[in-house]
Amino acid sequence: MEFDLAAYLNQPLCIGGKTIPKRLVFAPMTYLGHTAFRELLSGFGGFGLLFSEMCSAKTIPTENRHVSAFFKWRDEELPLLVCQILGSEPGRMAEAARRIEAEGFFGVDVNFGCANSIICRRSCGAAVLKAPDVAGAIVERIRKAVSVPVLVKFRTGWQDRPEAAVALARRFEEAGADAVTFHPRVAPDRRARPPRWEYIGLVKQALKIPVFGNGDVFDPDACRRMIRMTGCDGVALGRIAVARPWVFAEWTGGATPGPEIFHATAKMLLGLMARHFDERAAARRYRKFTLYFAANFSFGHTLYSRVQNAGSLAQIAAAVDAFFASPPDLAAAPNMNFFQ
Repeated sequence: MEFDLAAYLNQPLCIGGKTIPKRLVFAPMTYLGHTAFRELLSGFGGFGLLFSEMCSAKTIPTENRHVSAFFKWRDEELPLLVCQILGSEPGRMAEAARRIEAEGFFGVDVNFGCANSIICRRSCGAAVLKAPDVAGAIVERIRKAVSVPVLVKFRTGWQDRPEAAVALARRFEEAGADAVTFHPRVAPDRRARPPRWEYIGLVKQALKIPVFGNGDVFDPDACRRMIRMTGCDGVALGRIAVARPWVFAEWTGGATPGPEIFHATAKMLLGLMARHFDERAAARRYRKFTLYFAANFSFGHTLYSRVQNAGSLAQIAAAVDAFFASPPDLAAAPNMNFFQ
């Protein structure tokens, strides 16, 4: 019998005493998963959880949400918004988690997945996985500090050893994590090799808490295969969600978008950017979005180049309108050159 993807994704899931309505979630993405983009996603719906950009545990306790570049949100999204924190000191991570709980977020997500070289040189992100005792201590201190759900996003580690990833996952569960998102790639490998989905299955078999699979899920068939192969409790979407923000509603059966959705979405996000950020920050983040959005088109490099060369939001809007003046050819699948 064919696997009914929408029926599975629309099942509620309990995480640490709270229930999310769907099993398809938006993975945390810095400079992409910001307030304006999350508002766009909220308009389409279909997701179970949203995650913030990476927020520094060092600054969160004293951050002003109204001026912060990353630690900002709309009050309406808090019931399904998880704040992702970055750091390597258990005490500071716990203090940041207390502020997050006090603000009313759904929960706290611990970033052990970012493989960016700048982040790793600071001994944060995936670099913490080199010291499993420290990683475990961070989760344990956060668990003792807050009552909201604690989630962990992590990679295989720094060597391609699935048994090490399973050991890390067990350590996080024992430390009090309520769910994990597992990206089965080694940390030095940004995206040069395919993710080892079979490792997700090993982690799922080892844990009692929910496991979200992550990595190279770009269409419903891939989502279906990941779930059937691994038994994961849900799927976290990253790049495809930026390229097609309606993807959650589409895969859960809530929308059947037509070709006009692309131009409308591009303009809608530009307006939201202008509302939430100053001109410079809005333009910078929109250029980042366009890198992924351009993957939808056979000649997406034209859109990407025009937006990169635009000097203001008005010029970006004109570039977007010019690209869509004639209906562009849609690519059969996202152009992976934009997704690297």
